[in-house]
Amino acid sequence: DEIPTVVGIFSAFGLVFSVSLFSWICCQRKSSKSNKTPPYKFVHVLKGVDIYPENLNSKKKFGADDKSEAKNKSAMPKNSLHLDLEKRDLNGNFPKTTTKMQSSPDLENSSPKHFAERKKDSVSPDSLKSITSLSSEDKQDKLGTLFFSLEYNFEKKAFVVNIKEARGLPAMDEQSMTSDPYIKMTILPEKKHKVKTRVLRKTLDPAFDETFTFYGIPYSQIQDLTLHFMVLSFDRFSRDDVIGEVLIPLAGIELSEGRLLMDREIIKRNVRKSSGRGELLVSLCYQSTTNTLTVVVLKARHLPKSDVSGLSDPYVKVNLYHAKKRISKKKTHVKKCTPNAVFNELFVFDIPCEGLDDISIEFLVLDSDRGSRNEVIGRLTLGSSAEGTGGEHWKEICEYPRRQIAKWHMLCDG
Repeated sequence: DEIPTVVGIFSAFGLVFSVSLFSWICCQRKSSKSNKTPPYKFVHVLKGVDIYPENLNSKKKFGADDKSEAKNKSAMPKNSLHLDLEKRDLNGNFPKTTTKMQSSPDLENSSPKHFAERKKDSVSPDSLKSITSLSSEDKQDKLGTLFFSLEYNFEKKAFVVNIKEARGLPAMDEQSMTSDPYIKMTILPEKKHKVKTRVLRKTLDPAFDETFTFYGIPYSQIQDLTLHFMVLSFDRFSRDDVIGEVLIPLAGIELSEGRLLMDREIIKRNVRKSSGRGELLVSLCYQSTTNTLTVVVLKARHLPKSDVSGLSDPYVKVNLYHAKKRISKKKTHVKKCTPNAVFNELFVFDIPCEGLDDISIEFLVLDSDRGSRNEVIGRLTLGSSAEGTGGEHWKEICEYPRRQIAKWHMLCDG
């Protein structure tokens, strides 16, 4: 009897020891994994705190350590737009002993330069004058002023934009006489970098103080870039209101001496003056035997530009309506940077009633935008009550079932 008891006791102790060892190994792996700093390609940090990684690759990450930011907030002066990067580690913390950050292998060949901030940084934005004069027409549109700073870090090959604040914005909400502003920024002409600030509620003088850092941009290419700021007001129930825009060509702007604080008047958005919204080629076929409608989105041409870059990223959203109620929706793939897109995508819709009398179909051509809501480029409606070519096309579909009929249609305003 004693031998089974002893064996049982040793087995229990062995099981407890195995579980404890396994838990300790898992905790060690988890802690070591959390201590590793992921490689960043782009960093967006609030309140002027920058993080520069050692190694750069194609992965894109966002964020910062909120706890370290709150901890070091008291040590940061109010008017400061930049912190000494050599005093921070890769997690954004200030170590007790100052250690010099190692540069990445990709940056060893570049000659590092230390930035001495210009005296403009300590000057109040009210005392700054705009670098370029505005036309008389722009001055008549009182849409406010945008304050921001530009900087280039030669050691890290990083282009830094700090959106500081905006003042004197117009009220987009007529009831509360305020706005919910935010700013969307795009680097032109390639539109590879699209970022936006957070929304600030009920204010006409928003203080964003948000820093956007873009890595891997050679200084020689800075002169060829253009910054496009779009100032918008958030609307919970409909499309966001466009307050205005600011366009900053970087040609002639010298960033080698340090940070440059700038301000620009916000002007009315450059509404494109075009005779039309482009054209869309669609093909439809009604199968009366199966009571289905086959829709083929073929091509789009002569699409107007959706922003100052001159190029759109179009795609088509197809909505099926029955008695003015949407019952189905489809969409095509996005075609990058083209005013003449070729889709060639087929969709099949089941019709809930006999015939097409109460059926209509809507085509929305939109510009894909990762930073904000997609903008409607043009609209097309086909149905028995539609006017123009939309109504004619629908009539032919009803008269000639089982026949695929294709037509070009002019798009109307969205």
